[in-house]
Amino acid sequence: MTFDFFEILLLSAIQGISEFIPVSSSAHLFLTSEIYNFKAQSLLTDIGLHLGSLLAIITYFQTDLSNIFKNKNLLLLIIIGSVPVILVGAILYQTNIISYLRNIEIIAWATLIFAIILYFADKVEVKRKFTAKLDFRTIIIIGCFQILALIPGVSRSGIVITAGRFLKFDRFDSTKISFYLSIPVITGASLLGLKDLYKETLEFNTVILFSVFLSYIFSYFTIKYFLIFVKKFNLNLFVFYRIFLSLILFSIIYFR
Repeated sequence: MTFDFFEILLLSAIQGISEFIPVSSSAHLFLTSEIYNFKAQSLLTDIGLHLGSLLAIITYFQTDLSNIFKNKNLLLLIIIGSVPVILVGAILYQTNIISYLRNIEIIAWATLIFAIILYFADKVEVKRKFTAKLDFRTIIIIGCFQILALIPGVSRSGIVITAGRFLKFDRFDSTKISFYLSIPVITGASLLGLKDLYKETLEFNTVILFSVFLSYIFSYFTIKYFLIFVKKFNLNLFVFYRIFLSLILFSIIYFR
């Protein structure tokens, strides 16, 4: 086994933690691989990392998901809310436009701009509850916002939480909506690339197995503790982190 276990461990930690908090997992995975020149990082490794996150969220919300499948209206809304980003994402993937978005300058600007937007969204007065006010119009708006997450640096969870807060849901409900919508989105992204697995060697498949397992562990505990966090605190910590990261990236891009 020639791959570096440290690479998979670090990438799994970054994926598992950043997938569910508003900081952009795709941006952090890309930047980490660029900094350390990781050999294990590729679109196929990303699939393994995302599968781990998918299994974690299914495990954590197994009771919720059981209730969602019994509630056909809510299930339909979640599917509808996921369609825009899955369709646009598939187009960007098939045309390889997605690779051109993996650019440090795009990541820097997206990180900063959507930090500011998240800050103002989090100041909106709470007037709606998830169980009573999630309707077709609302989920379409959130689904369209979610398309922006295809730009590295935006953050899928961050943009959904931002949309939820602008629509006057509280932080906890906005986060749960983000988690629910992540299931079809991560599933779609994973299935899109699984067709290429048969081309890879057994060693690379071993890398994927490790990435799935480790990503699962980090994802599960991130989901658990982030839900506790948003019940007690505002999102300024993530806003300030994003601004700090963007300033570092700008210094690298424009002042080196």
